[in-house]
Amino acid sequence: MNIYHGVVKQLVRANLVIGIDGSTTVNGGSKGLSSRIDRDRFHAMRKEFDVILIGGETARNEPYGRTPIPLVVISRSSTVPVMVADNPMLNLWNISPEVAIKKCQAEIGKKVLIEGGPNFLKAALPWIDEISITRANVSEGENQIDLDSLLKDFSLIDETSTGAEKYQLFKRIN
Repeated sequence: MNIYHGVVKQLVRANLVIGIDGSTTVNGGSKGLSSRIDRDRFHAMRKEFDVILIGGETARNEPYGRTPIPLVVISRSSTVPVMVADNPMLNLWNISPEVAIKKCQAEIGKKVLIEGGPNFLKAALPWIDEISITRANVSEGENQIDLDSLLKDFSLIDETSTGAEKYQLFKRIN
């Protein structure tokens, strides 16, 4: 039996991989930016959280058919691809990112991992405590994100490099 002693801290972390040009996708998905090492880190990170929160666009473009923890998709259309709909841990909500984060923490668990794209991150940004970024040595992708704007209220607290990739963790300062 695994017993956790102490108070579970609320935490909302966004995780993303970006190219050197700020791109968040290549050919419509993040896989073209992500290395095996990054994917291993990504899957290990999920084990530290209670729930994964994504937007409808991410659900339509990334493989979320199986997840090790509950998956919450927020979508105005309330539709997701069949592969995602078949995920036994799926929760499909038509609510704002703010309300979704609060509902996740109240009903599923206090530690929320956001894996959405640039638009979803911008909408959820006021409620994000940490941002985890892998910077890949890839360019000419799509869906560029303005990192200066994204990180203006965050400070770098950890950084490691593996080959051509750099992993960074930022914590909210404001």
